[in-house]
Amino acid sequence: SMPFLLCLKKKKSPVPLGRSIFQKHTPPIQQNYQALLESCLKNKRLFTDDTFPADISSIGTGALLTKLPRNLQWKRPHALHKSPVFYAANRKQLDLCQGLVENCWFLAALEALTFHQDILAAVVPQNQSFERKYAGIFHFRFWHFGEWVDVVVDDLLPVNEAGELLFVSSVYKNVFWGALLEKAYAKLYGSYEDLQIGQVSEALMDFTGGVNTKIKLAEAPPALWDILTRATYSRSLMGCQTHLGVYRPSVSLSCIQTTKVLKNGLVAGHAYTVTGIRKVTCQYGPENLVRLRNPWGKIEWKGDWSDSSYKWELLSPKEKILLRKKKEDGEFWMSLRDFKIHFVDLVICKLTPDLMSQEDGKKWMYSLKSGRWVKGSTAGGSLGFCNGNFWMNPQYWLNVLPAEDSRKSPSSCNVVISLMQKHSSKHRNRAPHLFIGFLLYTRFLLSFFPEQYQESNRKLPPGFFTRHQPVNKHQVFLDEREVTHDFHLEPCVYVIVPSTLEPQQESEFILRVFSRKHILREMGGNTSFTLSKEIVDRYEGKIWEDFFTKHFEQVKKKILKFSSISQNPEINAVQLQRILNNISWRNFQGFRLNFSLDSCQGILALLDLNATGTLSIQEFRVLWKRLLFYLEVFQKRDTNRSGKLDLMELHAAVQETGISLSNEVCNLMAIRYGDLDLQISFESFVCFMLRVEIMGEAFRNLTQDGKGIYLRESEWMMMTLYS
Repeated sequence: SMPFLLCLKKKKSPVPLGRSIFQKHTPPIQQNYQALLESCLKNKRLFTDDTFPADISSIGTGALLTKLPRNLQWKRPHALHKSPVFYAANRKQLDLCQGLVENCWFLAALEALTFHQDILAAVVPQNQSFERKYAGIFHFRFWHFGEWVDVVVDDLLPVNEAGELLFVSSVYKNVFWGALLEKAYAKLYGSYEDLQIGQVSEALMDFTGGVNTKIKLAEAPPALWDILTRATYSRSLMGCQTHLGVYRPSVSLSCIQTTKVLKNGLVAGHAYTVTGIRKVTCQYGPENLVRLRNPWGKIEWKGDWSDSSYKWELLSPKEKILLRKKKEDGEFWMSLRDFKIHFVDLVICKLTPDLMSQEDGKKWMYSLKSGRWVKGSTAGGSLGFCNGNFWMNPQYWLNVLPAEDSRKSPSSCNVVISLMQKHSSKHRNRAPHLFIGFLLYTRFLLSFFPEQYQESNRKLPPGFFTRHQPVNKHQVFLDEREVTHDFHLEPCVYVIVPSTLEPQQESEFILRVFSRKHILREMGGNTSFTLSKEIVDRYEGKIWEDFFTKHFEQVKKKILKFSSISQNPEINAVQLQRILNNISWRNFQGFRLNFSLDSCQGILALLDLNATGTLSIQEFRVLWKRLLFYLEVFQKRDTNRSGKLDLMELHAAVQETGISLSNEVCNLMAIRYGDLDLQISFESFVCFMLRVEIMGEAFRNLTQDGKGIYLRESEWMMMTLYS
């Protein structure tokens, strides 16, 4: 939405003071999934959800109705496919396609979610199916204005006469989790029609309860590539938006029929998922690439690094084979330079706020306060209206404290403040967002007042705000659901004043504060409850990330010591062996890992796409993400904790990874990678799985019909000899 500076917003006629009946946010209907499921199973009937019925009222009352087929029907997946599947773990992530509901923003966020199976499992409970304990009932979890809510739906889905889903569908026609999740999200927000307009950042937050960072790409920081790298290899979800076309009525994305496909293949005013990044080695030097996907599952970028671009010929054969996809599937690469030109916003949603912070440590504190702006009481409006009522807004006392475990100087603490407004209507798009924002004042200004304002819980009086400037004096008010700002603050006491742009505008809101350590309370004698908790990112990858980043820094120092030319650090097979065998695996106790030099040379050959004989930090990150996954699978299938898999356990482990291999191939790999008894160690399992995944990826990228591939002799040699 257009940011409005205070001085640019035109005044409207004053609204009379005086109290009104405050219209509270309508909470979602709570239904007990387990109780409903058991009741349906006991009575041998399929669930029908009367709170979100299978009729036109659940679709909506607006423009969406004009797109519906004449003979719309509601059918259950068993009537649409002979063997429906709820969620297929062995399918690749990007298998969803947008339907008649123009919710590209929702789908872009949903596809970002599929890259993180643990986060996805929190939203989409995986113990649901169309076979075991099936009763036509499913449930999903969303973060809804400060709390996780469980949304129950039946599996009646709108279809046309041919039995094709009208809304979100999967490219695999028997997979239905996406369609059912969309139905649950539509129920949460009133109807399918209410999903027509939205922003990627909203859906990302609803899926995670995380912290959103929005980067204006025209003003992107010089460290944008580093930020993208940290986001890609940590637990972050990313989406972005193209420039608006001349036909676009709003910044919120609705993908209505006036959507314009540009000559370069991009869709104007459209949301995309960021699915990966890669630094490639061209003949003229390195190039930073960003991989994106159109939620439509088709219509791709046509410029440099697109599927048919000549630029791919500048790479080594192996790198080209493993990165380039010549398929019209909506996914494509483009240079970072073009990404900054053709896209407006990059939204990064992180579970912890350390993405933009350089502070050491993994512990963060999170506090949440619920509040409201009420006419004649706490709806003071912004300072820009000069009405003397700004002080009436809710005020929050924030004490920022230095973290004990931080090795960085306590002179600057990273603090993220988020303000979110709640809509009062059951339907999310029937009441427009208010322009909201907040001002932050520092303790040093409080010395102007007697002790009762410094030590007590009394609100600051009107005079304080007319005489002093806030820390964020260039605050803009946005008509968006959430406004978030990143601050670097000295440890001391601050006051946060959230407000609407205009006075006498009513709404409920949520104020969230993230920092390493702080205390948050409401001023003015209000003793409302403050939810505070500690966030600890226990993700194993975080420990490893710190470890190998430190190692690569040491390698870099050695390189720079003996060279006057700045180089990016890379490691050879010997250094890789040292890293893998010395790392502390918290969940792999009982015996030490023992990667041989031969194994490390094999791993290096598989992952070294540009044939340098070394691994970059980027290639090593790819390795550690796979290692964590392989370790989880290996431990699950090594039932007797012997540290090895027998042939039967190996078959089960491969199946667990979502890869289909014939018995003959599995047996052959056991002979190649196993010991004399055909037992597979974890080290051998890693080499085996990397080879299977990489060769499978190469086949999928090269095949035109799914049955075979064509390779030049040089490409064949590169793929088989050096891997």
